[in-house]
Amino acid sequence: MSGTFVGMPAFPEAARAALGDTQLRHNLAHATATIRDRRARVVAEVPAWEELRLVGAAVKESALVDLERHLLRLEETLTANGAVVHWAGDAAEANAIVARIARGHGVDEVVKVKSMATQEIGLNEALAEQGIAAWETDLAELIVQLGNDLPSHILVPAIHRNRAEIREIFRDRMGEVGRAAPEDLSDEPAMLAGAARLHLREKFLRAKVAVSGANFAVAETGTLVVVESEGNGRMCLTLPEVLISVVGIEKVVPTWAGLDPLLRLLPRSSTGERMNPYTSTWSGVTPGDGPQEVHVVLLDNGRTRALADDVGRQALRCIRCSACLNVCPVYERVGGHAYGSVYPGPIGAILNPLMRGVGSDAQVDSLPYASSLCGACFEVCPVRIDIPQVLVHLRSRVVDGHRGDPVPKAEAVAMRATAWAFTDARRLALAERASSMAGRVLSRLGRSTLPGGRATAGRLPGASAWTNARDLPAPPRESFRAWWRRTDGGRGQDRS
Repeated sequence: MSGTFVGMPAFPEAARAALGDTQLRHNLAHATATIRDRRARVVAEVPAWEELRLVGAAVKESALVDLERHLLRLEETLTANGAVVHWAGDAAEANAIVARIARGHGVDEVVKVKSMATQEIGLNEALAEQGIAAWETDLAELIVQLGNDLPSHILVPAIHRNRAEIREIFRDRMGEVGRAAPEDLSDEPAMLAGAARLHLREKFLRAKVAVSGANFAVAETGTLVVVESEGNGRMCLTLPEVLISVVGIEKVVPTWAGLDPLLRLLPRSSTGERMNPYTSTWSGVTPGDGPQEVHVVLLDNGRTRALADDVGRQALRCIRCSACLNVCPVYERVGGHAYGSVYPGPIGAILNPLMRGVGSDAQVDSLPYASSLCGACFEVCPVRIDIPQVLVHLRSRVVDGHRGDPVPKAEAVAMRATAWAFTDARRLALAERASSMAGRVLSRLGRSTLPGGRATAGRLPGASAWTNARDLPAPPRESFRAWWRRTDGGRGQDRS
């Protein structure tokens, strides 16, 4: 399974509820506009940005084309560097591996670097069942965890919260799980960050085991890479005795040189920075320096399913920058929770169906339709994932996956009726005559008009889901065939 939230409704229902939350929409509009503008400024500084995108896409694509070889090379180099490599086919297997290692060291808590992979597999919940508390150390992840909330953005999981809400969460919850927030805590960002720093410091200093993900895994050198902005990751990666890294198999990069374009693309696309404040790399165990026991869990969990899709496999190039979320008009209005996944927004709308498969879950099947197909996501993607192309491809897969349903959907019935009419000239002629009659009736009823004076059909019974939100032009009073016969093929000889 991939990171979809159990029990979440399909996207249309969830989005409708989100649209009614004015505070949420205000928070999202402000945050995404800020990140979007910052990204645009730093990208404009790179004269060959489009060429850099091409190079970054090529690096990721070269890894996917020969993924098995690069993964085996990664295992070989990691092992040579003193790390222990584990292979996990799914979430349950990955969680069991991490829990077994933690229990083997007799710990009841771990500290965590921000990691989409561990969210995807539900690691925190799995460890909690084993009596092990997993403490998030990224500021935004901490906000989500303390607020018993769900993440709503890849880069900024608490983007749906404003400063006042964060202050209340810190005041109400910090004392229950560690050092309490100061009594005079305000909603100033510096004060909030200071409270989080004090709260987390004691956890960093006493933790024996840390869990991380990785932005990249270099096969050539056996090096894992984490980029971050706060320094919490550096603390987790260096202070504990044991480090467990859960890494999706698509994160592999063949060579050290291949990191260069990716480390120039990622910070500009994600945080709008020229480079990340902290770029941490580690290659197994170094005696006397950092963790003395390193485990790497290479996670599949649906990635080979996505890899087998000739069109959709490009989604595995994703470097989790979240640029597509920040420009998406749909995401900006409904937020990440409506997608029902730790991977929200345009990239989530393709990753989840690719990794889970379509045709069996209504919530997953709804995601490819959570888009206007405006194409803004492709324009900003640093590794040139053609998200609109994959969305259209997945929509066809969803339709194909329901062809054998005992009770067909209304859309399928309408398409079958259309096919029945269009495959026979006589039936089509009858349909055109009926359409012309409807056009004349609508004209007499004086229905509303579109720009240019074209009449609309208004709301149609049985098709309100379509016509309530779209202008449906009324059928013409005369079909093309009728006009052709009447005018002798347009030569002006009216035979009526």
